[in-house]
Amino acid sequence: MSALHPELQSALAQLLQGLNSPDNELRSKYEDSLANEWQTQKPDALLMGLVEHAHSAQDEKLRSSAAVIFRRVAAKAIKDPASGGTKELFLTLSNDAKVPIRSGLLQCLASEQVSHVRNKVGDAIAEIARQYVDNQETWAELLSALFQASQSPDPSVRECAFRIFTTTPGIIEAQHQNVVSEVFGKAFRDDSINVKLAGIEAFASFFNSITKKAQPKYYSLIPEVLNVLPPLKQAGDQDNLSKAFVSLIELAEAAPKMFKPLFPNLRTFSISVIQDKEMEDQVRQNALELMATFAEFAPNMCKKDPSFASDMIVQCLSLMTDIGLDDDDATEWNAQEDLDAEESDLNHVAGEQCLDRLANKLGGQVVLPVAFSWLPKMMHSDSWRDKHAALMAISAISEGCRELMINELAQVLELVVPSLKDPHPRVRFAGCNALGQMSTDFAGSMQENYHQVVLNNIIPVLESPEPRVQAHAAAALVNFCEEAEKAILEPYLDNLLNHLLALLNSDKRYVQEQALSTIATIADSAETAFVKYYDTLMPQLLQLLRGQQEKELRLLRAKAMECATLIALAVGKDKMGPQADELVQTLAHIQQNITDSDDPQSQYLLHCWGRMCRVLGTSFVPYLDGVMPPLLTLASAKADIQLLESDDEFLDQEDGWELVPLKGKVIGIKTQTLEDKNTAIELITIYAQILEKDFARFAGEVMEKIALPGLAFFFHDPVRISSAKLVPVLLNSYKKQYGPQSPQLGALWAATAEKEIEILVAEPAIETLAEMYQCFYESVEVVGKGCLTPDYMDRFIASAESTLKEYQERVKQRAEERAEATVDGEDEDDNMSLQYAIEDDQTLLSDMNKAFHTIFKNMGPAFLPSWEKLMGYYDAFITSEDPTQRQWAICIMDDVLEFCGPQSWHYSSHIIQPLINGMQDPNAANRQAAAYGVGMAAQKGGLEWAEFVAASIETLFAVTRMPNSRSDDDVFATENACAAIAKILHFNSSKVQNPQQVVDPWIDTLPIVNDEEAAPYAYSFIAQLIDQNNDAVRAKAQQVFHSICLALEAETIQGHTANKVADSAKSLVISTGVQADQIIASLSPDGQQTVRSFFA
Repeated sequence: MSALHPELQSALAQLLQGLNSPDNELRSKYEDSLANEWQTQKPDALLMGLVEHAHSAQDEKLRSSAAVIFRRVAAKAIKDPASGGTKELFLTLSNDAKVPIRSGLLQCLASEQVSHVRNKVGDAIAEIARQYVDNQETWAELLSALFQASQSPDPSVRECAFRIFTTTPGIIEAQHQNVVSEVFGKAFRDDSINVKLAGIEAFASFFNSITKKAQPKYYSLIPEVLNVLPPLKQAGDQDNLSKAFVSLIELAEAAPKMFKPLFPNLRTFSISVIQDKEMEDQVRQNALELMATFAEFAPNMCKKDPSFASDMIVQCLSLMTDIGLDDDDATEWNAQEDLDAEESDLNHVAGEQCLDRLANKLGGQVVLPVAFSWLPKMMHSDSWRDKHAALMAISAISEGCRELMINELAQVLELVVPSLKDPHPRVRFAGCNALGQMSTDFAGSMQENYHQVVLNNIIPVLESPEPRVQAHAAAALVNFCEEAEKAILEPYLDNLLNHLLALLNSDKRYVQEQALSTIATIADSAETAFVKYYDTLMPQLLQLLRGQQEKELRLLRAKAMECATLIALAVGKDKMGPQADELVQTLAHIQQNITDSDDPQSQYLLHCWGRMCRVLGTSFVPYLDGVMPPLLTLASAKADIQLLESDDEFLDQEDGWELVPLKGKVIGIKTQTLEDKNTAIELITIYAQILEKDFARFAGEVMEKIALPGLAFFFHDPVRISSAKLVPVLLNSYKKQYGPQSPQLGALWAATAEKEIEILVAEPAIETLAEMYQCFYESVEVVGKGCLTPDYMDRFIASAESTLKEYQERVKQRAEERAEATVDGEDEDDNMSLQYAIEDDQTLLSDMNKAFHTIFKNMGPAFLPSWEKLMGYYDAFITSEDPTQRQWAICIMDDVLEFCGPQSWHYSSHIIQPLINGMQDPNAANRQAAAYGVGMAAQKGGLEWAEFVAASIETLFAVTRMPNSRSDDDVFATENACAAIAKILHFNSSKVQNPQQVVDPWIDTLPIVNDEEAAPYAYSFIAQLIDQNNDAVRAKAQQVFHSICLALEAETIQGHTANKVADSAKSLVISTGVQADQIIASLSPDGQQTVRSFFA
């Protein structure tokens, strides 16, 4: 019997019939009725009626449709009248309405006989269950009903129960986990393969929903999970075997170590699938992906398996030979015009990508011996496919094996270079690919040591008869040239450019486009050396840009724009002369004539304008009015987001959409819009940096409408980061235009400071939060002295406290995870995400530290009342076992000493012992920070610090005498200790019992040739001692003069300080007879020239 009035029941039946009508107009009418009448005016009757139709309609199509519509309506987000917030429609119903709806759904599930309809009912149940879980409410009857369904004699009912578990694993609460283990075990032993697979999928989903501590309870189920696989392979059931691998991949990502006891068996089985060429590509690739997942998430487990690396590398290489089977002479391949055709589903690509992942995760020591036991044989094979695979393998492993391969480049090149003359075009193509990848992965060494080998062999390939090979050779040259110094490229420029100019006459447009890109890269790297080619190239490019406007030439013209503007950047405004304006006007004409939204010239133009701004400087100002409007439009773009039902047709991800599952639906975010927005903000930053005060007329609007809203643009991290970099630049533009004390700058800063401090609390991503602290301290640096009110400083400290609390929680959580991993015998190296998290936190602490430093620098003692509220954190950090935390706290105490002068003594009980401990810290960076702090106490602290700094001298000497005190890691601590002693003797020596006795050993702590901040204090003091005819200096005159020469050579002293020290050094030479020429001759040739310029 229906719970609805007969009229409502009839109207609803009519609605359902209408919604299923083939007549578009009629269906549209009923969709309006559903949305505007039923959903808004009688939602409880609608949902109850849909459940009844799903249960009792005679037509299975109507039952299915009712279940689908129910799920969609129930999930619709609407305003909740009770709370004023947004809730799913079902949750806004009264409890009296919800109970019969829930009961009706479970009755549908129990009584439905048609599998596909039952699955639709299951989806509706899963949606309601999700809402309850998300709202932290319970649906008590559901779990019992699902457990009962999982034991049904009908396998399709059992399968449906596990489908619901998969969608909403959160319905299983901790107290049910023992029962659940038994239910899953039965599923894995079920006679029905569909139930087994649904059980595995549900188990993977459930496993991801529970805590790490709870996971080991279920490890015992893994043998039964894996037992599902062999019968599928034996039966030739490839589709279901493929599905099983997908679920195992999810489990391997969540907890790879639970497979450890059976890993050799699983590896053997997976390899047997990968190498079975009778099987479909998809199942082989899924097996490969499973093994690659273990390499990524448990690399040490894979390293310890004696066969893993060998088996996997052999299978990757085998898959990589599966190429061009019906195109042996590469005729079809060479005729292909679409070079970006999707190939990710092909075996050779899967093998190549997997090999790349293995190299990155297992490293060169594991991968190289196996790979190079095969690669030379393959390179000498008669089969072009073997050679192609070997070359692509070298490309794939070079990044991950960099540390070992970089020492063997000569031998690797001996393998690769002959391929550039191979008769088969695809081997030559792969050879170019390998050289290009190696030029990037071994940047520096390839260019400096092997430029002759690479360039003399790859330039002739530009003459290949196959256009695809020509284009790829040119592309490889991009990789090589963008990392090459001007001096390396210069001898090859004639040969390079003659060949590339010839390619501009190719009848293949993609070859012309690549040639332009390569010329542009060469211009960028060759810089002024490119001047001699300017007169040949620029007229051709301008002619091309002013020429034909055909649609198919748009990308070619875009590449020509890029090339012309990079050449302009290389040769400069003076060389361009009137052609600079001609190029800008040509670009403006192109911009005005763009009408299609997909015209690639639009994107290229954005960057071209940025380059021309750099070329022209303030001469670019007249063009701003034409350049800024489209840029502002892009930078102001809102996030393009669509909410999709899970059974709707998804947006095409290749059209720039990212699909994110959320609460049973799918959120579609148009990433291309966000990337364009980010690019536009980056370019606005360039204009504001270069034009400074001339950009001020745009700065206010950009700050209000783009930069500040961009700080809270949570759809896209890069937009927030680029906005954070833009804000201080806009402030600087106002400062240069209106002055540092102007009301205009004051008003802009007031609005900016509010938003910046607000975002320090709101920013969720640690990496991006570091950028927000950088934005804040750079802004304070721009606005300058006294820019922060007491309220701003208090709020900054409140945000910093919030950040520090969250940081401490993360540190605690990582310690617990480490302890747990140690108990389980897990290798910490396996958890790369942990390492990245630690690095992100170190960056965050560093940028916070700079924020404190900048506030103290600009506010001085006025910051102390706010600052001291966090004293508990400073004290905790300064005694931490973590050297990063100790350094953070010491550096903040250094700031108090440096910028608060004698008032710092008030905090001496928090400063003195940490500095003493810091000077003896095993961590060199902490010794450096502590030594710097002692020097600041001497220089800025006044008489109250005199006793402490005098007592610190012996400890500072100990810092300079530590083993390896001049090593790269320790030298800055040594040089800061040297400078600190000089500051004590110069500024605050009243408590030093015999300063002269300190001077003699202090001279031995010189030179300072690394730290440009420490050196001026030390050498100014040595100059003072020379001028005073100090006996210690005269006794060590040769040593002192050599030390001064080393500092001048290293340019750690410059300007007025360098000149003053050099003058004193001259008088030392004259008065003591130091052999100056002999000492100077011991320097490098460049160093001799630099030093002699001071003594000329």
